[in-house]
Amino acid sequence: MLTVTEAQLTAWLSPLIWPFLRVLALFTSAPLLSMRGVPVRVKVALAFFITVAAQASLPPAPVIALDSALALEAVVQQLLIGLSLGFAARIVFAGIEYAGELIGLQMGLNFASFFDPIAASQSTAVSRFFGTTAALLFVVMNGHLLLTAAVIQSFHAFPVGEAPLAFLRMVQPQVWGAEVFRLGVWIALPIVTMLLFANLVLGVVSRVATQMNIFAIGFPITLAVGLIGITVTLPLMEVPFTMALERLLAQFG
Repeated sequence: MLTVTEAQLTAWLSPLIWPFLRVLALFTSAPLLSMRGVPVRVKVALAFFITVAAQASLPPAPVIALDSALALEAVVQQLLIGLSLGFAARIVFAGIEYAGELIGLQMGLNFASFFDPIAASQSTAVSRFFGTTAALLFVVMNGHLLLTAAVIQSFHAFPVGEAPLAFLRMVQPQVWGAEVFRLGVWIALPIVTMLLFANLVLGVVSRVATQMNIFAIGFPITLAVGLIGITVTLPLMEVPFTMALERLLAQFG
């Protein structure tokens, strides 16, 4: 009669359950993959497929009894690391959308706001355009593969069960918020500078030709300058987007 002991069952499950939890937590918070349109079954199936496919490159997993306090700490560790990986990618998207907010504010298009059902919040036209462009760029540059490689490398940097909360002290995800403003200003600075010079010219014109209605011609000019700036600088967005994404994901390698 074939019998299986609890120790054998734990030894079989340990190499699968911890990577599965970490990858599933990544899919819960990562851009695009965490959208409501992606079914939960698809996320679970992809997480299990990646877990099985990555077994050859993963370090040996410790055997942890599933009914012990150490197992609870290991579960918390996998969830924290997976959610932090997705949060790192979302930080980059937030920085690009913040750049769209700055540009739209200078162009006068922030009045064109609408409700975004995906983010469940108000979003402006330029910000949403930049966010959609970043999402397309993320897919084209195989960003999902970068996230998958980062979560696999994280098992070498942060093994399962070794000081579960040491990850927070080493990576410090609470300081990543500064990346939103740094990346947003970096992307928006050329267009904001163009709009600043356009406003300065309009100010000089309003002083020289006082009979001219500056409010009537100001908005079309700033709108045209902003659209020209977006058209010129949009192909260059790949460089800051890729650098910011790789810099944040490198902390898990």
